[in-house]
Amino acid sequence: QKAAEKLKPVVPIKFHISSRTDAGVHALCNAAHLDVQRAPGKPAFSEEQLVHGLNHHLKPEPISILSAHRVPSDFHARFSALSRTYIYRLLLGCPHQTAVPVFERDLCWAPPGGYLDVSAMQDAAQLLLGTHDFSTFRSHNSETPFQSPIRTILQIDIQPSSGFLSHHYEHRALQFWELKFRSRSFLYRQVRRMVGTLVAVGQGKLRPQHIKELLEMRDARALPPTAMAPATGLFLKSVEY
Repeated sequence: QKAAEKLKPVVPIKFHISSRTDAGVHALCNAAHLDVQRAPGKPAFSEEQLVHGLNHHLKPEPISILSAHRVPSDFHARFSALSRTYIYRLLLGCPHQTAVPVFERDLCWAPPGGYLDVSAMQDAAQLLLGTHDFSTFRSHNSETPFQSPIRTILQIDIQPSSGFLSHHYEHRALQFWELKFRSRSFLYRQVRRMVGTLVAVGQGKLRPQHIKELLEMRDARALPPTAMAPATGLFLKSVEY
């Protein structure tokens, strides 16, 4: 919003973002909308000019504009979204978080205990698909009393992935996995709590069938505090319109 103000609009800029993320969460591709009204006689910015101008003023920040598109006046970055896709990066085979490769720090989670039963996690994930009351899988915040806990999970995939420069430390036998979640919207910290619970299944602390029981409890206190994955492994991958 500050970068857009430096483009000298004649009306104050209001920046509407599609999804807010917790501190420590990353975004590979987020979306937002804004109106830029220029002084009389000045032509509207082209898409290329807008990208270049915003990125020029964003240089000190860990963010960049990838593309810009002209949209109808009734478009809203948050409310027009059809779905949102998050990925969560896990690192297996690492004895402790302090042993995470330096180029992967704050970009993945290395659960304690080494390896996970990924097959059991995939079975458990199937029980989260579809429309459910996800009260057990959300953290409480100021919006909780006004939000329905009903959400529809459209997709969950658990697949092997690659690490940054991982071919340089193949001798360490580390494994990267990605958990992908897609839904129209998610509850506060829902993805992190689902990941933490699936990891507990992979560690043998829970059975896949426990997922169904947790959903039926509809009580956030049913999940122990340790069942929430840290923010650093979570990425907003895309917002679909």
